Amino acid sequence: MPLNRRHLTVLGGAAVVAAGAAALLAGPEGTPPRPEAPLAFPALSGRLAAAQRVEVRQGPGSLTLQRGTGDVWALPQKAGYPARADRVRALLVALTELRLAEPRTADPEALARLGLDEPGLNTPALLLRVLDGAGAPLAELVVGRRRVRTIGGPEGPGGETAYVRRPGENQSWLAEGSLPVDADPALWIEREIANIPEERVRRVSGTRDGRTVELQREEGPDGRLRLAAPANAPPADEVSLDEVGRALEGLTLVDVRTEAEAPGEAAGEGRFTLTDNLSVTARLRQENGNVWLLLSATGDEEAARLNARWRGWAYQVGAWKLPAFAPSLDTLKKREG
Repeated sequence: MPLNRRHLTVLGGAAVVAAGAAALLAGPEGTPPRPEAPLAFPALSGRLAAAQRVEVRQGPGSLTLQRGTGDVWALPQKAGYPARADRVRALLVALTELRLAEPRTADPEALARLGLDEPGLNTPALLLRVLDGAGAPLAELVVGRRRVRTIGGPEGPGGETAYVRRPGENQSWLAEGSLPVDADPALWIEREIANIPEERVRRVSGTRDGRTVELQREEGPDGRLRLAAPANAPPADEVSLDEVGRALEGLTLVDVRTEAEAPGEAAGEGRFTLTDNLSVTARLRQENGNVWLLLSATGDEEAARLNARWRGWAYQVGAWKLPAFAPSLDTLKKREG
């Protein structure tokens, strides 16, 4: 049947719409849409429950993460102290989402330019392995140069990319996705020791060099810590008093050892009486200017939870924490000027 003018008009309009849609899908300058790159480890997401160990090696540095009960990971290099659960989780999830966007060189002589030469003491290449309980690899990768693209470009939209290859293979890839991994155990350690708000502190007894000072919080919602003993003490510095009150607030570690390995000599003690039937005792040690802290709690369920975290550990903290945990008349006296 011949087409009349009305049919031609309708078909012409449909063609324009189809062409417009194709142009939108094609992207700038009519380039076709990029197909989704294949996953680097297609089956990994279903196998992560079997992951028991993560090993990282880069240059002279190395890191081991060992899985304990559930999703609790520990650092054998730090006597089994807990690792940051959020960071371990981020790495494992990132591996399930990593995509091999483009093949790059397979020339062994050219791999060094991408940071993908054989991992060793004098190379920047990073070797990452995720192992199951029998030591079999669930994921293995040599990671080279990484970068973050803030805007789109010839290689695609903005995002994180890295050059990678599989151990034992020369074929390299430009991979898309984050790889939040490094070989420094200090960056993986759980740094928070305690976070008890200042307003919960009611009394503090500090002992240094065999002498004791007593601090007491004033009554009322805006009450502040005041020097209560000895009775003939000179006026105290408000900032120093506040530092004592905040000693357990946002407390983080610099390093950690087992209590048996705590270095240095006894440097003082602080006893903190808090609301909700909680008391905390802090024992301090000092070595070459470094301050180490040992904590214990008494009270109800909260004390039990804190002791489960603190028991058996010695924490290195900033040296300025010594007068906060073990105040003395010297450290509390009002500054002149």
